[in-house]
Amino acid sequence: MSDAEADAAGAAALERVRAGGKRALAQALARCEARPDDPAQAAMLDAAWRAAKGHAIGLTGPPGVGKSTLTDALIRQFRAKGARVAVIAVDPSSRRTGGALLGDRTRLTTDPADAGVFVRSMAARAALGGLATTAWPALVLMRALFDIVIVETVGVGQSETEIADVADTVVFCAQPGAGDALQYMKAGIIEIPHLAVVTKADMGAPAQRAAADLRGALSLAAGDGGAGEGGAAIPVLTCSAGTGEGIEALAEALLERMAKLGDLNDSRARQATIWLRRALIEGFGSEGFARLSDCLDPVESRHSPFLLAQRVWRRGVVALSVGFTPQ
Repeated sequence: MSDAEADAAGAAALERVRAGGKRALAQALARCEARPDDPAQAAMLDAAWRAAKGHAIGLTGPPGVGKSTLTDALIRQFRAKGARVAVIAVDPSSRRTGGALLGDRTRLTTDPADAGVFVRSMAARAALGGLATTAWPALVLMRALFDIVIVETVGVGQSETEIADVADTVVFCAQPGAGDALQYMKAGIIEIPHLAVVTKADMGAPAQRAAADLRGALSLAAGDGGAGEGGAAIPVLTCSAGTGEGIEALAEALLERMAKLGDLNDSRARQATIWLRRALIEGFGSEGFARLSDCLDPVESRHSPFLLAQRVWRRGVVALSVGFTPQ
């Protein structure tokens, strides 16, 4: 199949998913997870990658902080403003069976009849950073169909930083009584958020102390070349999903950031490069990947990472040094 034929087939497949609603999207995601090396799936994801319209928000933080409840509250806020919202809820996998309870979904009170909301549960599998390799392709497909995609990570703690490689905006969630500023300073995750929020603000003074500790840690991270953008302090908000306190302000802060970001091509090109590398290492191992990198062919930059990965699985050769630019 020529590139033009692959492009046409992928665009047609994406349009069928768009027209088929939730059922079609669920089936497409299942096929992508089951057959990531299938040419038809690669072509569809290629079309979705070029048709990105949505903004990806990553919610991360330790277990028990209330990410699922916060996600539920944000869905209601965004839907009230007319935005179509998709969610990827990632749960930890069993070391014995590889399966997952996928219990985060039970905390989401979305209306099944609402075509503007779609929730996909996903197991983290063997990923230590809170996200399976299949999470980003799912996100790419969703962001071609929805205005906002929320990715709720496992919540593995201080080392969970992979969300920064897939999301356009990273929100770090903390809770009262979770530790002092020293604990935050030790966490590698403190270097990646664009916005931070202390949940369970209805606890009062403990929530305010947690917010003060978090501001102090974030200011140090930004001073050391962390996540602070343009020298500005990273916003720290407080909210309570139970009472509704601060939820609207958090949603407004996220929407304001989305409006200011503008062109995301460069950051999404970086996401594509990182995902492709991880996918190939997962498929071929580190040594196999190193051998592949010694015999790379030049490939036009118009190709998406999915088409490139599919070519590796089919022929064993791919160009990793190319710059990915959505068109």
